[in-house]
Amino acid sequence: MSLDIPRAAILLSGSGRTLANLGECARREELACDLGLVISNKEGVLGLQRASELGLKTQVIDAARELSPEDYSKAVFRAVEADGCDLVLLAGFLRFLPIPENWIGRVINIHPSLLPAFGGKGCYGDHVHRAVLERGVQFTGCTVHYVDNVYDNGPIILQRCVEVHPGDDVHSLAARVFEEEKKALPEAIAKHVRRSFAARTTNGS
Repeated sequence: MSLDIPRAAILLSGSGRTLANLGECARREELACDLGLVISNKEGVLGLQRASELGLKTQVIDAARELSPEDYSKAVFRAVEADGCDLVLLAGFLRFLPIPENWIGRVINIHPSLLPAFGGKGCYGDHVHRAVLERGVQFTGCTVHYVDNVYDNGPIILQRCVEVHPGDDVHSLAARVFEEEKKALPEAIAKHVRRSFAARTTNGS
């Protein structure tokens, strides 16, 4: 039996550099999923342009933030399921997304710190790296984890470590962490696919 390759929806809010990296991995045939629908919660972001350049369908949902979190979640997962996706990747997605019960274990996020350190509401992007420097820690990194209904709280799939240098500023540290993120997310997707295959095999399906 061969591993079933999932079709992944990508949710983003900004530049889409993680999406661009996934697209490059797919071009090199080094990605254990197919890329499907790209959803943004913001109009006009660079990530939507990058998705179009990759030939991917895009959709903006509730840019005006008129929906409740629960209704927003229903709209997102309705679109994801309509596109035939069975995996969701949060790639720089900056809006709270309640996860339906049937999607628990199939939504993956990448966070720019070694969770549980420097996680939670409001901890994203440069805010994380600034907090790391102000705290004076010697090591940081990135974490790929399954998403539950608490910020940055779900089961960890893998982490990659980065040393904090004495002369680091937010931008130099962020750049090194992102280099590890580029490796970590594809590795985590492959690990998820292997886990899912093993679970199906064990259950005899």
